[in-house]
Amino acid sequence: MTSSSLPIAITQGDPAGIGPEIVAQAFRDAPELLAGCFVVGDVATLRRAAACIEHPGQPSLPVAVLGGLDEVAALPPRCLPVWPLAGLHGPAPWGQVSARAGSDAAACVTWAAQAALRGEIAALVTAPLHKEALSAAGVTYPGHTELLQAESARHAGVPLADMPVRMMLASDELRTVLVSIHVSLREAIAAVTQANVLQTLRITHAALSRNLGRAPRIAVAGLNPHAGEGGLFGREEIDEIAPAVAQARVEGVDAHGPFAPDTVFMRARSTPQRPGAFDVVLAMYHDQGLIPMKYLGVDKGVNVTLGLPLVRTSPDHGTAFDIAGRGVADPASLIEAVRMARALVGGG
Repeated sequence: MTSSSLPIAITQGDPAGIGPEIVAQAFRDAPELLAGCFVVGDVATLRRAAACIEHPGQPSLPVAVLGGLDEVAALPPRCLPVWPLAGLHGPAPWGQVSARAGSDAAACVTWAAQAALRGEIAALVTAPLHKEALSAAGVTYPGHTELLQAESARHAGVPLADMPVRMMLASDELRTVLVSIHVSLREAIAAVTQANVLQTLRITHAALSRNLGRAPRIAVAGLNPHAGEGGLFGREEIDEIAPAVAQARVEGVDAHGPFAPDTVFMRARSTPQRPGAFDVVLAMYHDQGLIPMKYLGVDKGVNVTLGLPLVRTSPDHGTAFDIAGRGVADPASLIEAVRMARALVGGG
């Protein structure tokens, strides 16, 4: 069986947030795209989610409890297939941080990661989790990316340092890959080293070459205003970033920069009127890359983890506790994450 013919797992996310309801909406509103997908989670939590998106005059979304992954392909459209994970706590109060909710969210991601690593599923799409809830549950990883990195390293039997990963945010207008992810700004600045930038360039080149079928054109953002202005505003561009770009180019990576971070994203953005000058921007830290992405629209962005021996995508937004349970959350980014996962495994 090829990977593209295997089912795709979608994790339920934090049960106190919008994850379960946007998953339910995706199965209701995009049945053709969601064919061959299923949800990993708690049956009662997903039934509650299906109920909260019901509107007068619309048919309800039935929940199908799976007994085996081979059942996924035979299910009719517009139902919510659930793989019932044992040991979960069940529905949590909407909009509240809790250890039990964080524990359930992490358990679903861990199961899906292990299933992907065993070759039982084609990919996993992760609904949002809440970092405070993860911490309250005693989970030592601050987010999906780090948790998946640890599971992949454990499966491969290698140290964590030998399983380097990077976060990419992608839409039809812009892609950005981050040198560092969920660390303080002070730590993020310290992480701008020649070794880290070069490793990020190598991971980005390898991943996007597979995806695009050619070497990607990579723009590298500077760290400081005006990319340091020749050392006037900082030397990271001279001492760390530029040498990494030069070494990457020696290795055949089509990398350019460092460029002023306040203009490079505009240069890389693709629109119907003008193709972008680059395929992806390498950002030096989390907010530098994610602010322009999210300004263009969180409904368009998809989070992709690069460097893993599995395909993982996620919507580019959080748990939205303030609107959870009201049935008004937008599933567009989750639907795009499923579309991206299909493309990455060769199924669409």
